[in-house]
Order: sequence, then C-alpha cells, then structure tokens
Amino acid sequence: MLNEILPFQVSLDPSAIAGACLWSLALYLGFFPVSEWVTEQLNRWFNFAERSLYTSAAEFERTRKGREAQNAFYASVFSIVPFLAVGSLCNYGLEWSLGNSWSISVGIIACITCGIYELGRRDGQS
Repeated sequence: MLNEILPFQVSLDPSAIAGACLWSLALYLGFFPVSEWVTEQLNRWFNFAERSLYTSAAEFERTRKGREAQNAFYASVFSIVPFLAVGSLCNYGLEWSLGNSWSISVGIIACITCGIYELGRRDGQS
C-alpha cells in the first residue's frame, strides 16, 4: 500500500515493528512514573501552545474544558513516542547481538516482567 502512494520503495520488516512495539510497551510499563511525567509535560505544552491561538479571552474560556480534554488525549497518545524510539534501539540491539527471534522473545518476557512489576508497585503504594 505504501508503494502505491510513495514514489520510492519502502520495506518494513513486520518482526522489527512488532519487536519495537513490544519493547516500547515494556519500557512504558517499567518506567511508568517517567511516562506519567512525559504525559504531564506534553499536556502542559499543548495547553500553552493552544492558548496562543486565541485572541479573545472570552472565546478561550468558553471552550477551555473541551480543549483541555482533547489536549490530555493527545498528550497521552504522543507520550509513547520517546518509548518507541528507545524500544526500537533495544530491539535493534538485541537483533544485532542475539538474532531476530530472540529480540521478540525477550520483548515478550520484558512486557510480562514489567507488567508484574507495575502491578506490584501500585499495590505497594496503596
């Protein structure tokens, strides 16, 4: 499909995409306080950037609640981008050192381990 749109050849390795996504999920879960911080900073930046688009204070206050909810959604979606970058590096490093099948297998193990760690961390907080 991409080859029909773009004038050049693009080859995407499905196992590399799967491995990068697995590693980014594992990192997102394992470093959840960092991901919360990234989401909060993106939300602050989106709210600040959108404030400069309004010239009328009345119009800005009238639509504030909806825009802040939309910005919170966008911040939570875009907060995965740094983890995708680092997850891609982790996946590439494991593919280079151990091989393709090992990077996906270790990514699955990392997801399970980080998920259990996050559940234990939240249980310990309450």
